[in-house]
Amino acid sequence: MSAVNALLRTVFDVLMSPFRSLPPIVGLLVVSLVAAVGMLLVFKKTSNQTKLEAVKRQIHACLFEIRLFNDDLPAILHSQMEILRHNLSYLRLSAVPMLWMIVPFVFIIAQLQFHYGYRGLTPGQDFIVKVQLKDGWETSAALAPSQVSTRPSAMLQAPAGLTVETPPVWIPSQRELAWRVRADKWGDYALALRVGDQRYSKTVQVSPEVRRRSPVRYEPGFVNELLYPAEDPLPKGSPIAAITLGYPDGKVSVFGWGVNWLVLFFVLSAAFAFALRGRFGVTL
Repeated sequence: MSAVNALLRTVFDVLMSPFRSLPPIVGLLVVSLVAAVGMLLVFKKTSNQTKLEAVKRQIHACLFEIRLFNDDLPAILHSQMEILRHNLSYLRLSAVPMLWMIVPFVFIIAQLQFHYGYRGLTPGQDFIVKVQLKDGWETSAALAPSQVSTRPSAMLQAPAGLTVETPPVWIPSQRELAWRVRADKWGDYALALRVGDQRYSKTVQVSPEVRRRSPVRYEPGFVNELLYPAEDPLPKGSPIAAITLGYPDGKVSVFGWGVNWLVLFFVLSAAFAFALRGRFGVTL
């Protein structure tokens, strides 16, 4: 999974690079259009278009019967039952192309989330860096507590452009260390974390552009790497479960309204797909 994510990160970084300095809605419109065209091509190749068209005609015929015999209750009930049956047939016929599309869409949405789901930090802005230790961290030789403390020895180092403002705050009940950090200058940075005798890094983006941002770096695992592909996972065997950075949530401005990017992506993709279905000769 790590190799797949590394490849997809590179591909999406290149594809999204022309839209970095533009308003988020511009890139999202293009991405939604491409996704809609891809959906139409897959739907056309993997579905039984003849049967789908026949089912839609039968549904329209039942609707016409309801309007035609609107004073005949038994006929109306019969037509409604037929509509239900035909709708189930439509869903069954649509299931195959949906199964073909769901896997690539999971990977696409996972990548886009980290381009559109978070806003970049700005100079002067404070943010919190948290380190979550695994249960049983005390048994790790690298993180053994000192003789005078029941907390792990930890240090967070920031490059020029970032400032670590506080010493680590240890929350024993959550096995969590936390620092407050301030962004001083625009740029791409890497925080250096030392816990015990082990060293880790965490990327930081101080930029207004639409770019890939990683709010959390998790331990290895299929689900973690599938849902959080923006950065390589922590090394195997690490006593750290996660390193989290507090990016603000991102919104896409539409006529002054902040809209969740995923909602907008689905709405735009569906609209483009329906608008272009005739041009591609696809029955939806």
